Formats: sequence, structure tokens, C-alpha cells
Amino acid sequence: MTAFRSLKNATFASLTCAAFAALMSPTPAEAFSGVYYDHSGRSAIKVTPCGGGLCGRIVWLKNAAHSKACGTAIIGGGKRVGKSYDTGWIYNPENGRKYNVEVTKISASQLKVMGYAGSKMLSKTMVWRRAPSNLKPCSRTRSISVNKGNADLIDLNWGAFPQLGENEKKTN
Repeated sequence: MTAFRSLKNATFASLTCAAFAALMSPTPAEAFSGVYYDHSGRSAIKVTPCGGGLCGRIVWLKNAAHSKACGTAIIGGGKRVGKSYDTGWIYNPENGRKYNVEVTKISASQLKVMGYAGSKMLSKTMVWRRAPSNLKPCSRTRSISVNKGNADLIDLNWGAFPQLGENEKKTN
């Protein structure tokens, strides 16, 4: 009976360790690949593995008036930490600044993107949702240097929207 109990305990311990290892095993960068709508729904970012981390560029824009942003690098770098990619950067086109980023796969169709300024206590968490495969990509491409400071980043002037025509103006 003691031998059976020992075998039972050893089997349970082995299965528990295997399950824990599967949960803690790193997620490969390819699992993050795809096109995702950002948290605002105004753009879609194509996420791909690159240089041991993740890269992401704008490939679709809801408003054609912002076409100059097409191809802009939004995320880059990082290293795999468990099931996430951390210590990379994310570019905020609204203020032209780069922040640290941690990207975690929530499900097959969602990424949790946490931008932070040095400390994760000073963070903003966004959920990006997978875009449909028939999403028509924007055509303009743009390259920016990912190794330079903020002075080399492109000011996309996201706040400047076209004026509404007379028929589109809201009446009070």
C-alpha cells in the first residue's frame, strides 16, 4: 500500500510540475503576430517578431486625413519575460513621446499593451483586438529610427482634424 501511495504522490507531483511548467513557459514572438486594432479603434498595428522582441507598425487608419501616419513604428524591442515581452518601447503619436511597454497575449484575439514611464506604477493599460483579415491596408510607408531620442520622432499631429462642412456641423 505504501508503494502505491508513493507512486500516486510522485505521479501527482509530476503532473503538477508539468502543468506549472506549461503555464510558465515563455510564449514565442510568433504567437503575438497579427494585425490588431489599437485601443481607440482609430488605427490597426501589424505586430511581428523582430530582433528577439516585437515590432509593430501602423497598417490601417480609420480616418484617411491621417494617412501620413501610415507605416509609423508604434512598438519595438523588448525581451521575452515569461508570457510577456517587456522593456520595449511604444510610441504615442498624440504627444510624440516614447514610453516603456509590456505586451502580453490575453487570448488568440487580444493583446494587453501596458505603456509605462520608467515604473509600472505610472502606466496605462490598453487592450488591442485582432483586426479582420480583409482589412484594407493603408499604402504609405514611413521609417523612423528606433535608436534615437524623441527629437527624431515624427509629429503626427493627431489632434488636428479636418474642419466639418456646413452640413456636418452640429447644431445646439
